[in-house]
Amino acid sequence: MKFDQPVWAALLSVSLASASPAELQPSSCSTNTTPNDFNSACDSIASRLEIENGVVYFSEFVAAGTNLSLPDNNATCAQAFQLVTADICRIALYVSTSDHSGFNMEAWLPSNWTGRYLSAGNGGLNGCIKYQDLAYTSGAGFAVAGTNNGHNGTSGQPFYKNADIVEDFAYRALYTGTVVGKQITKDFYGKAHDKSYYFGCSTGGRQGFKAAQDFSEEFDGIVAGAPAFAFNNLTSWSGAFFRATGTNTSDTFVTRAQWEIVHADVLKQCDKLDGYADGILEYPPLCNYDPSGLLCTGSSNATTCLTAKQVQTVKTALSPAYNDNGDLVYPRLQPGAEIAASGVLLGGTPFPYTTDWFRYAVYNDTTWSPTTLNGTDYDNAARIDPGGIQTWKGDLSEAKKNTKILHWHGAMDPVISSANSPRYYDYVSKTMGLSSEELDAFYRFFTVSGTGHCGGGDGAHVIGQAIDEVTTYDPKKNVLMAIVDWVENDNAPETLIGTKYVNDTQSLGVKFQRAHCKYPKRNQYKGEGDPNVIESWECIDA
Repeated sequence: MKFDQPVWAALLSVSLASASPAELQPSSCSTNTTPNDFNSACDSIASRLEIENGVVYFSEFVAAGTNLSLPDNNATCAQAFQLVTADICRIALYVSTSDHSGFNMEAWLPSNWTGRYLSAGNGGLNGCIKYQDLAYTSGAGFAVAGTNNGHNGTSGQPFYKNADIVEDFAYRALYTGTVVGKQITKDFYGKAHDKSYYFGCSTGGRQGFKAAQDFSEEFDGIVAGAPAFAFNNLTSWSGAFFRATGTNTSDTFVTRAQWEIVHADVLKQCDKLDGYADGILEYPPLCNYDPSGLLCTGSSNATTCLTAKQVQTVKTALSPAYNDNGDLVYPRLQPGAEIAASGVLLGGTPFPYTTDWFRYAVYNDTTWSPTTLNGTDYDNAARIDPGGIQTWKGDLSEAKKNTKILHWHGAMDPVISSANSPRYYDYVSKTMGLSSEELDAFYRFFTVSGTGHCGGGDGAHVIGQAIDEVTTYDPKKNVLMAIVDWVENDNAPETLIGTKYVNDTQSLGVKFQRAHCKYPKRNQYKGEGDPNVIESWECIDA
């Protein structure tokens, strides 16, 4: 809908044309309007919006500091509240995508709008609006929208015999939600956004690359973390671990305590490959780990060794998955991630996303059992590719013209192997015939050492990738503001500075920092100096 008069036209965007890193931190706009003007505009917008195939539920003003109750959020999303970080106009609506599919979405429009629009991604197989990212990015001055990706809750059961819901999950909810989110932003503020961004991790990372591959014109900049691309292969690989480990009563099963022994052995063999033994593998691809030395012998302490079957389980878990023809399905779980993976992929139960994806999207067969997963299933999933979800196109020519991509992945990721991200980068390089120097113009990838799935971990994992992983808006230390600085100031990141706080508590001070390197370089200790400071490390060719 086009308004005769702007709803919130007096809000001005913050120009970054000559901004220093400190100035990139958003601040409230200085205008002649009052909070009451913003509130009344918010109150009236719901009745004035006209969204194609949409129904607006409500609009409401929410003050900064409110612990917002989310009573309608599906219980499996496990989020009943969200702390709001800025004064916002919250708009909730439903958009139909077919006669039997559609999505819920929300737009959070801050009073301190910077002129930037952002679409937020999702996670897992879930249909959960990622309220944490709405709070984070609206607090940073973005007008932000997020959807439930076409279904409610964390189960894949809604996919069953409904290809339209699968299509929404694969791409359509993001694309349509972005179009609608931009319209709402323009109608509310009375002007179109200046720049448009995407921000997501895991499934959200895959969504970012889906946008880069198929509708890059929608975004000036994309932040894609730990992307679940090669999605069908990923779900096959995730399910294969159960066949390797068996249940927790199987003689092939490795307990968490034993994985801790394996982890210590990994560090013994590989920790010094980066020049310094600190419990972190800066670049896991260098580690050719062999667990054979843990095999129990007649003189071994049974609490510190593994049986032959358990050694084989470790070897299988840390090896790539192949189909029956010997073709690569998915690369290995990287050494260093095994302890965290012991509670997820290596826990002795079928991985739920694999079960749901094969039952409800690949085969539409509720009787399919994850215990039967085999190479034929791997091939079928890749061939059927429900909803076009694979997200593995190597030609990013359109993205090269339209957007910037900041891709990052935690090297200790226990859910999505960090080995798959450089594999995709190399595939793009080969497909497009571009060197790393040429790809740098629009696509940069960073391995974030010692970091788990989308955050946390033993390493310098705080890079501004989530509301609980942000301590500064400095673009050198904040991945969200790094993409802004690249798009708006042409300051492309050479490194991402990560921070590890003492006991992961900011108030206790910095434990150490790393300037995480841009692929294909990796971090190496210089051999002297304080290893806890950036200057004692250097980026060298991997």
